[in-house]
Amino acid sequence: MPTRAFRLAYDGRPYSGFQRQPDVPTVEDVLLAALRDRDVLDEGRDVPPGYAAAGRTDAGVSALAQTVAFEAPDWLSPAALNGALPATVRAWAHADVPDGFHATHDARRRTYRYHLYAPALDDGRARAALDRLSGEGDFHNLTTDDKGTARRLDATCDRDGDFLVLTLSAGGFARHMVRRIAALVRAVGAGESDLDRVDRVLGPDSLDGPAGVPTAPATPLVLADVTYPGVDFTVDPDAAESAREAFADRRVAALTAARVGGDLCDGIE
Repeated sequence: MPTRAFRLAYDGRPYSGFQRQPDVPTVEDVLLAALRDRDVLDEGRDVPPGYAAAGRTDAGVSALAQTVAFEAPDWLSPAALNGALPATVRAWAHADVPDGFHATHDARRRTYRYHLYAPALDDGRARAALDRLSGEGDFHNLTTDDKGTARRLDATCDRDGDFLVLTLSAGGFARHMVRRIAALVRAVGAGESDLDRVDRVLGPDSLDGPAGVPTAPATPLVLADVTYPGVDFTVDPDAAESAREAFADRRVAALTAARVGGDLCDGIE
């Protein structure tokens, strides 16, 4: 069978991350259950041959372009896969890839977006912090990982109403690195930390250490893109429409909950 890569979008809030774990719901659990339902998994196998994912997202983190690849029958389209997936997880594009393709190791670049609620944040200070974080650096003080912490990072932000949207791109990211960057940028933008703190955090002798910069909440984080050299994904129109409808319904539910919360907050004198 050919190896096929699928783009997955999911709302990570109901899940304890992407990767399977004992006794908690994960995105990978529902994906593999869908493959069993479609008889793609042979009896006795936990995963299909060649199976790998672009990365592990933490509990609560969402994705637009999580990528999984495995040996798949020709008929398994994103729409066919969606027929066995819950509304919180949708496949929307696919690409046939060469034998030996590995969704983790062959990824050239990963992009995350962090939706930072920051109505009063100083955008100029936040951008200055991101400028200092951009380029070649060792981010050992922004992760608990003890190796693989050197990266080339591209970091920008855009104001969208009450939110400052951080866009971070690199070949890969250490554990909690994006969320600690978000916390650091928020502290600088709010005037709680001076801009020189960014340089100290990036320095080899910083006293901040991994415990010195908190980990920002997970739910505002989205895995926005994963790029692979020479791989072009084809959007499945039916699957994409199904995904848009599913997430539109969830957006309405979230907006309604926010409205009710605002009513309660504003009504208490």
